[in-house]
Amino acid sequence: MAIKISAAIKRANPEETCSEEIMQYALNIILNTLLTITASLVIGGLLNNFTETLIFYICFSILRICSGGFHLRTATACNIVTTLICVLTPFLLNFTGSSLWIINAFSLIIMFLFAPNPDKNAQIPLRWFPGLKMASIALVGFNFIIGSSVIGLAFLVQSLTVIPWKGRLKL
Repeated sequence: MAIKISAAIKRANPEETCSEEIMQYALNIILNTLLTITASLVIGGLLNNFTETLIFYICFSILRICSGGFHLRTATACNIVTTLICVLTPFLLNFTGSSLWIINAFSLIIMFLFAPNPDKNAQIPLRWFPGLKMASIALVGFNFIIGSSVIGLAFLVQSLTVIPWKGRLKL
């Protein structure tokens, strides 16, 4: 789909557009994000878990923007895994009290130790790293005040992707 759209854009305005490859890359990111959020919300809605899925997706994504993390090899694998995680995690798990406090603390420690861990292609200036780390820590710390199981789970799942595991499984 990104190939067709970028070709149509290039044909419509060949002089003032960037290369088709660059447009395809950007469109792939946009389309994959739309596919993942749509699939997550539709499935979450069908499971009567729409609100929790939406909160999980938003919190997971915002923390991921700040903290970076592991990427799967293909967009298809990313779409499937992200959708399943966003739908099933808040549906299957619910933490309260000291359990929630423990997962918040665990996520906070991971962010303190490893965030940010951006993709090598992100080209984020090193001068931004302290701010990204502080934003990641602040986001996770905010859930100590809110006390949301869904947000805590989103932050826990995302924090696990920031750890620079050696010899990780390549999906």
